[in-house]
Amino acid sequence: MGKLAILGGEPVRRKPLPTVNDKSGRNIGEEELKLLKSVIESGRLFRYSGNMVSSFEEEFANFLGVKYAIASTSGTAALHIATGAAGLGPGMEVLTSPITDAGTIIAILGQNSIPVFADIDPDTYNISPEDVKRRITEKTKAIIAVHLFGLPVDMDPLLELAEDKGLTVIEDCAQAYLAEYKGRLVGTIGDFGCFSLQQSKHMFTGDGGITVTNDEELARRARLFMDKGWDRSLGLPRAYVTIGFNYRMTELQGAVARAQLKKVKWVVEKRRAVAESLTKKLSGIEGVYTPKVPKGFKHSYWLYPLKLELSMFKAPLNDIVKAITAEGIPAGAGYIGKPIYMAPIFTEKRGYGGSKCPGCVHFTAKTYVTVKDYALKPKKP
Repeated sequence: MGKLAILGGEPVRRKPLPTVNDKSGRNIGEEELKLLKSVIESGRLFRYSGNMVSSFEEEFANFLGVKYAIASTSGTAALHIATGAAGLGPGMEVLTSPITDAGTIIAILGQNSIPVFADIDPDTYNISPEDVKRRITEKTKAIIAVHLFGLPVDMDPLLELAEDKGLTVIEDCAQAYLAEYKGRLVGTIGDFGCFSLQQSKHMFTGDGGITVTNDEELARRARLFMDKGWDRSLGLPRAYVTIGFNYRMTELQGAVARAQLKKVKWVVEKRRAVAESLTKKLSGIEGVYTPKVPKGFKHSYWLYPLKLELSMFKAPLNDIVKAITAEGIPAGAGYIGKPIYMAPIFTEKRGYGGSKCPGCVHFTAKTYVTVKDYALKPKKP
């Protein structure tokens, strides 16, 4: 083996792999421009003045095989729409993962509900159904299952718990486009599926989100919650029939989303191919643990997480990441740094900081590397 690039050697990749902010690393171009041009030329950028957003909603619902889809401004908004439509309110408890973006938690706190964190499965890093069961109380009203990095949560045990206890199940699919659980697409399994269109996701509009459901009444509530509680079907004067927010997607976002939707299957297939190649090459290296994908699960690889046995290495995690990056491969130490319940918003307020998930603490603090944005240079599907 030659000298490491970080020590002055020749990098493995003379041209570094692209990141999410490099156009060469994203599948975007003429198709998006064509639809954007039509919106600009129409002069109709508001979602209820044009048809881009409504068309995207219909196309996305058909893509997943669900009945209803409600587009919004972000993945956070998509989740908040779900918690709002589910009727979550003050003092209600919502079980979720301690390894997640703040958007998951904001959707709970936004309803004055209480996030309760269940520990993770040490092999999948997803929420543990056994720990979820242990933490259910009479105040528990919902579960938000975060399909971390693109690997589905083990949903059947959660669905059984939900049915037994009368809980709403919300899937956070921000990182998991086209991931599959026992033949079912994530987002179609629970009461709601919530997706993100943020810059780094499999398909993107810069920011954006979409909430899906098969329940007509939940869809009605979700659409009201997205649009300030305004029931437009009642005509004028304006009928604000419930609390809601302005989470309306613009026609510009809708245009980009429609073009991106046609490409996302190809993007996921390419990511899977690259990830499987990485797994094959890295498997068997002592102290390096590649992602475990249970039988019947299909990963969509938003990130590629590597768990390291640091006692086997002669360098701390941050130095290992620097060495990988120097070879032209984007990588980061961990994901969110530490469990979300250790963030100041929780530790400085009574009631949120004591969930104590030791498996999660160990995982987030010291043991893994995420290999980022290993997408191939885009080609037309």
